[in-house]
Amino acid sequence: MLVVDDNKVIRQLIRVNLELEGFEVVTAGDGVECLDLVHRVHPDVITLDVVMPRLDGLQTATRLRSDPRTGHLPLAIISACTPYEVDNGVAAGVDAFLAKPFEPSELVRLVRRLMERGRPPVLDGGPGAGRAESAAG
Repeated sequence: MLVVDDNKVIRQLIRVNLELEGFEVVTAGDGVECLDLVHRVHPDVITLDVVMPRLDGLQTATRLRSDPRTGHLPLAIISACTPYEVDNGVAAGVDAFLAKPFEPSELVRLVRRLMERGRPPVLDGGPGAGRAESAAG
């Protein structure tokens, strides 16, 4: 797992919850760091915040999708997403969305689903995202 968020507290929260479930987690503070780490750690799933310095989550997703070495990786946005950000995320190739704040069990369920199914079209989350299936493929 590669967890990308500029907020250290959120990164650690996600990391601890996933490590408690047996996942190996590496973290990055922004999209630039993610793109640097991804080829060294070879994650099975990447979670991205939307608003980050240097390179935001949507731009990072676009770059990951355009690289043949990372284009297949399941990507999840974990953010207080607006409908505009969800639409742009789907267009960028994001596989799933989880709205902040989230329950740790929702996070674990989402990551397991992404790991088991590869790149499922999933839309999870609370106030900013709804619970309908995504139209992305």
